[in-house]
Amino acid sequence: MPVTVRPMTPCDIPAIQRLYALPNAQSGTLQLPLPSLLMWEKRLSNLPDDVYCLVAEDNGNIVGQLGFETNKHVRRRHVGEFGMAVHDDHIGKGIGGLLITAMIDLADNWINLRRIELTVYCDNEAAISLYRKFGFDIEGRSTEYAFRNGEYVDAYHMARFHPKLH
Repeated sequence: MPVTVRPMTPCDIPAIQRLYALPNAQSGTLQLPLPSLLMWEKRLSNLPDDVYCLVAEDNGNIVGQLGFETNKHVRRRHVGEFGMAVHDDHIGKGIGGLLITAMIDLADNWINLRRIELTVYCDNEAAISLYRKFGFDIEGRSTEYAFRNGEYVDAYHMARFHPKLH
């Protein structure tokens, strides 16, 4: 059975909590180690209308998650931002690409966004390469963007414009 991308349901929250407890998710995101189930339940319960949570499912197992939010500021409503993680055992298997494809379809064809933004650590070469495949370009760099595993790390700011509107 192929991997499917679908909206998150409340019963997915424990699997999402376990996903973000894995080493690669922690090193590639702003998540802290040992995430509690209660924190994830609070975060993902009753999402606002402008926040979307997608999961990638493989044979009943959550192997990836993507959170996507449209900007609330009146002058930036044409912009969305996302973050994602792929299960450590499924990196390099196309899961990230499936999640990004679903998110771009939503942004371009249903929400009518002109711009999608993301932040990625400069040393996450696999993610940067994936984002470039989907038309994201590096627009800037933040020095000492975040503290991770005992040291400060830099991050790139990347964006993609809707190809028909730019």
